[in-house]
Amino acid sequence: MKALIFAAGLGTRLRPLTDITPKALLKVDGKPMLEYQILKLKEAGFTTIAINVSHLAEQIVDFLKENDNFGLDIRISDETDLLRDTGGGIRHVSNPLYGLNADQWDDSKLNEEPFLLHNVDIFSNLDLRKFYEENSSDKVISTLLVSDRVTNRYLLFDDDSRLVGWTNIQTGEVKSPFGKINPDDYRKLAFDGIHLISPKIFPLMASWPEKFPIFDFYLSIAAEHIVRGVVVENLKIVDIGKKETLENFNINNYIIG
Repeated sequence: MKALIFAAGLGTRLRPLTDITPKALLKVDGKPMLEYQILKLKEAGFTTIAINVSHLAEQIVDFLKENDNFGLDIRISDETDLLRDTGGGIRHVSNPLYGLNADQWDDSKLNEEPFLLHNVDIFSNLDLRKFYEENSSDKVISTLLVSDRVTNRYLLFDDDSRLVGWTNIQTGEVKSPFGKINPDDYRKLAFDGIHLISPKIFPLMASWPEKFPIFDFYLSIAAEHIVRGVVVENLKIVDIGKKETLENFNINNYIIG
């Protein structure tokens, strides 16, 4: 099984800690958060992992070498030339994760297994293998882990759990490929930083620039291609990418591995 860990961000919410240390290597109970994610993926059965890097990338590369890649096939998706945002980061991983260049993005070369995308600062009790196995489908471009929690920005899903739009309830802004919609007619769910993505996504990104946000892309294709949301019962999840959350985070409250 293949996975991508998003670790290229600048970590602006964690400054000044990230001025000299990449977010992925900030420690949680004495261990870098990246190490937790790698080991959880390894225990779940993932054998090939790509990690995108940019800010202070050499520290992450050295950390992996020092630990012999934790006995896994770990590949670097290098974004030191350009931080590509979430959509561009996914687009860029087609080569390190699948060995495919843009001129190879055709159906005959895209029938491989999907890959799990996991943000480095997301900690949860999610059973990654179960999530992967239960949601792998040739008919779905991307499956998003979502939950019913309080936020200002929500994804909108129909009764079949298909993505139909996005809304900011504070500003009233609504985006949808289906024209004008009423957010109150749909289920509002928050994204939790984990996707399961088919490699068939790559040719759909061919006309997009090197740098773009993934949810702009998802909304652009959602009318013609299936992007699903999945709610997992009894999910416990936290984003420790903010200083106050990192400082108060107790690893013992989460099942890691």
